[in-house]
Amino acid sequence: MNSHYDSDDEDLAVFDSSRTPTAGASPYNSTGARPAQQHYASNPDPFANSRGAYDSYEGGQSQNPASYGGGQAANRFGTAVDVSTQSMSKGKSGYDDDGYDPYFDDDDMPNSSMISLPYDRPSYNGDNPSYAGNAPLTQHAQAPAGHGQGQIGDPARNMSMMDDDEEMLQARARLAAMQARKSQKGKGFAGVLAGAKRLLKGGPKVYEGERVIHIGNAERNAENKYPGNSVSTSKYNIVTFLPKFLAEQFSKYANIFFLFTACIQQIPNVSPTNRYTTIAPLSLVLLVAALKEIQEDIKRHQSDADLNSRKAMVLVGSQFEAKPWRSIKVGDIVRLESNDFFPADIVLLSSSEPEGLCYIETSNLDGETNLKIKQSSPSTSALTSPPAISSLQGQVRSEQPNNSLYTYEATLTMGSAGPAGSKEIPLGPDQILLRGAQLRNTAWMYGLVVFTGHETKLMRNATAAPIKRTAMERMVNVQILFLLVILLALSVGCAIGSTLRNHLSSSQMWYLVLDNQTLSARVFVEDVLTFILTLNNLIPISLIVTMEVVKFQQAMFINSDLDMYHPVTDTPALCRTSSLVEELGQIEYIFSDKTGTLTCNEMEFRQCSIGGIPYADVVDESKKGEVFSFAEMKENLENGHETARVIEEFLTLLATCHTVIPETDKDGKITYQASSPDEAALVSGADVMGFSFTTRKPQSIFVKVFGEEKEYQVLNILEFNSTRKRMSSIIRGPDGKVKLYCKGADTVIFERLAAEGQSFTELTMNQLEEYATEGLRTLCIAMREIPEEEYRKWAAIHDRAAATINGRAEELEKAAEIIERDLFLLGATAIEDKLQEGVPDTIYTLQQAGIKIWVLTGDRQETAINIGLSCRLISESMSLVIVNEDNAHDTKDFLTKRLEAVKNSRNAGDFEELALVIDGKSLSFALEKDMNKIFLELAVMCKAVVCCRVSPLQKALVVKLVKKNLKAILLAIGDGANDVSMIQAAHVGVGISGVEGLQAARSADVAISQFRFLKKLLLVHGTWSYQRLSKLILYSFYKNIALYMTGFWFAFQNSFSGQVLEEGWTLTFYNVLFTVLPPVVLGVFDQFVGARMLDRYPELYKLGQQNKFFSVRIFWQWIGNALAHSLVIYVVSVAILGDLVLPQGWVAGQWVWGTTLYLSALLTVLAKAALISDIWTKYTLLAIPGSFVFTMAFLPIYALVAPLVGLSNEYKNIVPRLWSSIIFWLTILGLPFLLLTRDFAWKSYKRLFMPEPYHVVQEIQKFNLPDYRPRMEQFQKAIKKVRAVQRLRRNRGFAFSQTEEGQEHLIRSYDTTRAKLAG
Repeated sequence: MNSHYDSDDEDLAVFDSSRTPTAGASPYNSTGARPAQQHYASNPDPFANSRGAYDSYEGGQSQNPASYGGGQAANRFGTAVDVSTQSMSKGKSGYDDDGYDPYFDDDDMPNSSMISLPYDRPSYNGDNPSYAGNAPLTQHAQAPAGHGQGQIGDPARNMSMMDDDEEMLQARARLAAMQARKSQKGKGFAGVLAGAKRLLKGGPKVYEGERVIHIGNAERNAENKYPGNSVSTSKYNIVTFLPKFLAEQFSKYANIFFLFTACIQQIPNVSPTNRYTTIAPLSLVLLVAALKEIQEDIKRHQSDADLNSRKAMVLVGSQFEAKPWRSIKVGDIVRLESNDFFPADIVLLSSSEPEGLCYIETSNLDGETNLKIKQSSPSTSALTSPPAISSLQGQVRSEQPNNSLYTYEATLTMGSAGPAGSKEIPLGPDQILLRGAQLRNTAWMYGLVVFTGHETKLMRNATAAPIKRTAMERMVNVQILFLLVILLALSVGCAIGSTLRNHLSSSQMWYLVLDNQTLSARVFVEDVLTFILTLNNLIPISLIVTMEVVKFQQAMFINSDLDMYHPVTDTPALCRTSSLVEELGQIEYIFSDKTGTLTCNEMEFRQCSIGGIPYADVVDESKKGEVFSFAEMKENLENGHETARVIEEFLTLLATCHTVIPETDKDGKITYQASSPDEAALVSGADVMGFSFTTRKPQSIFVKVFGEEKEYQVLNILEFNSTRKRMSSIIRGPDGKVKLYCKGADTVIFERLAAEGQSFTELTMNQLEEYATEGLRTLCIAMREIPEEEYRKWAAIHDRAAATINGRAEELEKAAEIIERDLFLLGATAIEDKLQEGVPDTIYTLQQAGIKIWVLTGDRQETAINIGLSCRLISESMSLVIVNEDNAHDTKDFLTKRLEAVKNSRNAGDFEELALVIDGKSLSFALEKDMNKIFLELAVMCKAVVCCRVSPLQKALVVKLVKKNLKAILLAIGDGANDVSMIQAAHVGVGISGVEGLQAARSADVAISQFRFLKKLLLVHGTWSYQRLSKLILYSFYKNIALYMTGFWFAFQNSFSGQVLEEGWTLTFYNVLFTVLPPVVLGVFDQFVGARMLDRYPELYKLGQQNKFFSVRIFWQWIGNALAHSLVIYVVSVAILGDLVLPQGWVAGQWVWGTTLYLSALLTVLAKAALISDIWTKYTLLAIPGSFVFTMAFLPIYALVAPLVGLSNEYKNIVPRLWSSIIFWLTILGLPFLLLTRDFAWKSYKRLFMPEPYHVVQEIQKFNLPDYRPRMEQFQKAIKKVRAVQRLRRNRGFAFSQTEEGQEHLIRSYDTTRAKLAG
């Protein structure tokens, strides 16, 4: 029997120590078992793998960003990792398991110096020849992205042992015992508790075992009850709406209080008011809130329905038929064409390209713009027609669904059942195509669906839609709690007064028959409840519904704003969650994705320098004579200019030194397939200038030079990686000469130039500086001619290096260093990574508004820095703090030293602007508990932060770190599925919409189509919403306390009997009818400053960040003002009307007095609304004066009708007594004037002697004063000259973003002269 084991496992010490794995041994046993999971630690280079994924044989780690923490791998036995219960300590992977759990609680992060692999060992017995270890890794070890995954094309390896080896049997026994202990431990109370915690957090289902998928056998697959392919991003469904909605509504203290009030109103002899005066308005409030939630969630359901209704071609019999995505099932075979999005997680079976290759774009998943290459198994790549693919039979034993975007393990068994007729094929990350990715530059492909719907890796990375509460809502909730405490204290005080009255004053109140009253707890409690009902309206019952209505209307304003409408994609702004609109005016940090958010993901070849002469596609009028056009370059080449030879070599290099593959369509138009958009831009640039790359064969390429086709033999390709920062091709030209063409970053090219004969170095350097200041991505271009003998000797060295087993990458680099020397500089290229329109201006304006911007991207470090420069996030004056360490110790040491240095310089008065740049690997260490505070403190001191090579969940963790430790409102903006976790983790999530397949917009609170619209969204709509909501809340509390506190003052006069001063329904009408419009109009239409002024003076945005309009202090100032007004209203009204005898000889009585007091208070609060209103519209007139007119018309009608229908008798015959009294009219008009004179005087004093910034801007707006400030563009031009010297020390971004290695063997498999299959 052949046995396979993991050489890293600690338990293998029981085996003979002399038995080490043999390089080159086969990973398969004689019966075709699955590949062994061997991991060699001998290779010192963790990036030596040329296959683009973790390779156990080479000890390498893939170069995709998630290798540093993009999710847990499932083990090779198909057991998905339960990240909520496993205990994985921190090592090079960067996190414990909680770091990868979308439902993770960052209070529970353990600290440990060891790492355990995130899965248990399988049982080891004679029936299972496969074995994978679970060795603890040291702190500096790398936790693999795909531990133990088999790789297609790996050298075969084997290790066999005798079945009766005594030491082997002992090891089996120990391993089996350990497995049993772990299994029992997982089933204990802790395991149950962890499972319950996961369920409470809404975590995904955890699976065990392996998934068996029968190809094209729907009946067999149906037995496993795999979920459908429909996805849902909505908050509610028919079943969950009521419980979820009620839970959310009654998390607000006000609603709980009103529900309690409504209940005690039903108790006989307790309520002094009608039993329905609270439950009716509360029901109305909940109904309005429910309708709003339903309307918003219907939009989410519609968005989901649109996505689930997309069509895909599914194999039915031997033909493909179009079916909606929701109908796709596990086991289906699908056909997709170029630019289609993958509807589910699919295993690639075959494609139109040679050897089953296909290109995919994953920017929607990981933010990377470069195309990835996937390759089907050679066993299925020949199935290129519907009849052939329909003949495929067998099954797939797959890992269970998990959230690791970059790992996959499965075995495809082809043929009939039984060992004799079946063939087992390993499947890995090279074959998996994930939902959310897009097929690019590939005519068609066939694939097998393995995961659908919410089991896809994309959806397993998504978190449940959170219920977000704004800071203002939370503050109001707390203040309501304080008011409830005050209300309870007042009620208890009144109840004590009632008790004292009953026992101390009963003799004076003989008519109340109180002599037999005894102290009773029941009576005391009833008295407390009575006074609670009397004073319950101190909390405005209409506040919640008014806020909901106002927020909804503000969301409508956002949706209908034509300034945020993008006509190109016909996409308006869409506010999906209106409850968060006020937080748009308080944002302090913006976390932005790069690709598709800041950039258009379009590379364009803009300028170049050849032989020291600058050329550009478009020459600015001011630079004519200094910069020449591309057309003039062609003329120089054709007319034999002194630089003609240099131009020819330059363009030949662009057309030959690359890994691009040309595709010619029916019309003869060539499309360039490239794993790097930069490479495609360079080849396209050469095409424009007459050097057209037309054909690629395995050993040569064809270039059409001004119509003449030439063949260039590709001898060697020295590939790009992050260490080399360059790429070279060794080409034998049509003339038979061997030349080395090299392109790369200026720093590495200049140091490899020949010492003599460089005519253009100084000029090229100056032009590189100019390109860098314009934010262009630059490459230096160089070449040298290699003598035949020298090449032959070097080729032997290179072949030996390529054959090296251990340390192959280092040997290849050494070989490259030998030949890449004494280069001749030809020039430089400048590529524009096209920014979205208005991005630099938007970022500059937002920074002026006091907002710090952090860019979190899955793209490369150089690319991210370059974009930071071009979009003005990073300016030339900033010092870059680049964190790029290999282990936790070095990261902590670097961060600590830099933090101390920055603190010392700040203490010394040096406030140099800083920009922090950190890669995903270092970030994984920086987020550990022992250093995340250091990282955060340093990051906060920087004006800009760029995190590159980060995984989707790392983005969310950065947001959570800031959210947890800083009292700041955070906004996250992105366009892809990789941004969803970040968007949901922030207080406000903004998604970029308008492009198909962008899931971020469906999960966001607000969707806009362009980054530049963020400026108006925040500076205008956000500021308005915050100021309006602040005014609405403060005014709502003011108006209620101003009236209802008079009931408390009246208690002292009615001997704490619980009698109310006003008629019961009239008190209810106060909130529901008479004062409902002023707060709505203030909240919807008020503008303290116009939109033009808010855009011109972005500093006004800081008012929201500093809580200038709403804070605890301001809230209680308004409460104090309301208390004072209520006391004055009560005292003055009782003084005037207490013993008043009307002209008819009638005594005024309680209802005349109470109604006069009521109307005086009403006019006071309406006049207060007029005083605080900053803008008067027709709606303001309707709401404020109109409300008083309506009240004066409604009350007489109500007073006549109510007694007739038996609703109320208090107002019987009251109309003639009131409306005919001059004292009544003088009181209700004079009291408000008296009260608000002080308020008006204080407002005028503040404006004249203590003006706020917005007061000044209001004056500028009112009198239309001109703005003499220098424009931003002029200022930027002025400082460019001053900073010219500083630019010399800047790091320029260079134009490489392709997959780092592994391209050569792929492009050499192409022969574009062959006709492609139709599929």
